[in-house]
Amino acid sequence: MVRANRGEGPALEALLARYLPRLQRWAHGRLPLSARGGHETHDLVQDTLAQTFTRIEHFEPRRVGALQAYLRQAVLNRILNELRRKGRQPPITDLEGIEVESGDSPLEETIGREAVERYEGALQRLTAEEREAIIARVEMGCSYEELAEALGKPTPDAARKTAHRALVRLAEEMKRAAE
Repeated sequence: MVRANRGEGPALEALLARYLPRLQRWAHGRLPLSARGGHETHDLVQDTLAQTFTRIEHFEPRRVGALQAYLRQAVLNRILNELRRKGRQPPITDLEGIEVESGDSPLEETIGREAVERYEGALQRLTAEEREAIIARVEMGCSYEELAEALGKPTPDAARKTAHRALVRLAEEMKRAAE
């Protein structure tokens, strides 16, 4: 991170190689097809990280996992911008002038919009560590070894236990929201 802050190309490339696949997995399915405008979610993530890394010298990590959270927020902001931009455009029509249904994101189609909203709301009510554990493990597909490193845990087993406790809390929060 220090070398990347100094603008060293290989350090920036190493950070990109480390975080790009995780963030692409996380972002997959969060952007509805209708809001992509010809761009795939993977392209959107790569473009966002490239832009974010050009300003990385302004980032100061204050805790373990801060860079991953910062990058995830940058991607989320880009997704929200794409959704807002899409909202300002006229409806899409086919060649016969029939309006094409925009549809929900694949994630929303799979588990339903209400479930997504309960999940996102419950996630925000968790502690920062619980939230990071869930996002890194479930949404980004990090191994327990990677999770231990990201959370500053001494072993992969400690990271596994942290993720398990966080998932139990998430389920409790989601249940509370559904009542």
